[in-house]
Amino acid sequence: MQQQEPASPAASPGSGHPVHGRTSLCMALPCLSSCPVGNEVPPSAQSGPEEPDAMTPTLTALLYLGLSVGPRTRVHAGTLPKPSIRAEPGTSIPWWTPMTIWCQGSLEAQEYRLLKEGHPGPWDTQKLLEPGDKVNFSIIHMTDDYAGRYRCDYLSPTNWSEPSDPLELVMTGFHGKPQLSALPSPVVASGGYVTLQCASWMTFYRFVLMKEGERQPSSTLDSQEAPSGQFQALFLVGPVTPSLRWTFRCYGYYSHSPYVWSYPSHPLELLVSGVSGKPSLLAPQGPVVTSGQNLTLQCRSDVGYDRFALSKEGAHDPPRRLGRQPQAELSGADFALGPVRPSIGGWYTCYGRHSLSSEWSAPSDPLDILVAGQLPYTPSLSVQPGPTVTSGENVTLRCQSQSAVDTFLLSKEGAAGPPLRLRSKSQTGQHQAEFSVSPVTSAHGGTYRCFGSSSTTPHLLSQPSDPLELRVSGTADTVSPPQNESAPGSASDPRDYTVENVIRMGVAAFILVVLGILLLEARHSQTRTPEAASS
Repeated sequence: MQQQEPASPAASPGSGHPVHGRTSLCMALPCLSSCPVGNEVPPSAQSGPEEPDAMTPTLTALLYLGLSVGPRTRVHAGTLPKPSIRAEPGTSIPWWTPMTIWCQGSLEAQEYRLLKEGHPGPWDTQKLLEPGDKVNFSIIHMTDDYAGRYRCDYLSPTNWSEPSDPLELVMTGFHGKPQLSALPSPVVASGGYVTLQCASWMTFYRFVLMKEGERQPSSTLDSQEAPSGQFQALFLVGPVTPSLRWTFRCYGYYSHSPYVWSYPSHPLELLVSGVSGKPSLLAPQGPVVTSGQNLTLQCRSDVGYDRFALSKEGAHDPPRRLGRQPQAELSGADFALGPVRPSIGGWYTCYGRHSLSSEWSAPSDPLDILVAGQLPYTPSLSVQPGPTVTSGENVTLRCQSQSAVDTFLLSKEGAAGPPLRLRSKSQTGQHQAEFSVSPVTSAHGGTYRCFGSSSTTPHLLSQPSDPLELRVSGTADTVSPPQNESAPGSASDPRDYTVENVIRMGVAAFILVVLGILLLEARHSQTRTPEAASS
């Protein structure tokens, strides 16, 4: 859009704008046939001597007075409609992209002017070959020169209209983009509120929050310095409802150039959660991982959701989303997070949603992913009374370190649950924590490691201790039989032994008969032996 310096036509009486058109021409030319007729001459102007020589100049002056007063009187009697002004594709335009300003007035308009605040005279003008109710002012490449506050007006056959309401045109992409995050999470319960943090290391004067689909900013706040040294603004958003999309971006600008904004932040979409059945979130590798290891988190549900989302607390990136993946008797999705790096540590939750609904389920129980090997020390792990114990004994696992440790964590190999945590205690120059297992059972047997962590980075752990294998013998388990097994013949034994008893009695009778026959046979043999000897 080319800037044009204002022309210098005659000024209309009572108007601050330069005037173009036939009104000024009528004021200069004594032409009764083509100019509007003015008001009648008042009677007081007609009194006086009727001298022919004096009458002629007097009538001429009064005729000129009527011509000049008439049109002005009609303008003040009826105000022209105020024009409207708008920008396409919007009021926030990225650097070097085209855009158009539209001004719409009256069908009687002969000329339109675009007025920029702070610029002397019109910024641009357009004269119409034929009267029309709107014009456009095109900007081929948006730059900071075009950013500012605009109004427009138009010229009718009688006078200039009032200026339109102001249009604030912003150029974006002049400064580095800020970061937009949701505190504590981008997942918000239906009807709830959330705080959006727009932050930057640049010393912006103000921050602007824009909602996708809206032309005007949702909110503008002064910048405040955060304890981290960044400059930020905290925007309260809500109440949120699942019937709308809640996608936001934020910008920053300096006080000396309020219409020249930064690049937009990455978009942040809020997920609106409801009360439907929560899924479960699992880490097949366990919650303690090491750098370089491939990490996959599994979201599972028996509700039959079609869509799943994974959210990390405090993450700047929006939640990941996946469609349903085939699972045995369950619906679910596997979120591959790739090789583990320190930034992966943190709290995760997942959600499910039906395809025909915009409302997400209740959140899963949170899962804490811990990254080991990030702190430069290795604790030691010992067990009392020893690595081999009998079921029922009391066992203590002691984790120690000479380095300063805030919290010790005890992890069992293959366990799906989170590690045990205890605050560190300082004793004789050592930092330690004692994990008691009382009484120990065979389920406690396995391989253990311990880690240390800092309160400032709770998801980053030290190097693991050497593994300690705890062996639990089952001697104590054999002293008393299991409670769910009753002794045969006891009062609580419901079985019937009639058949077995009959068989036993039959076998005993058979044995007795056999023994009787053998005894009789033996006596008979003894009787025959003396008789044979005597003969």
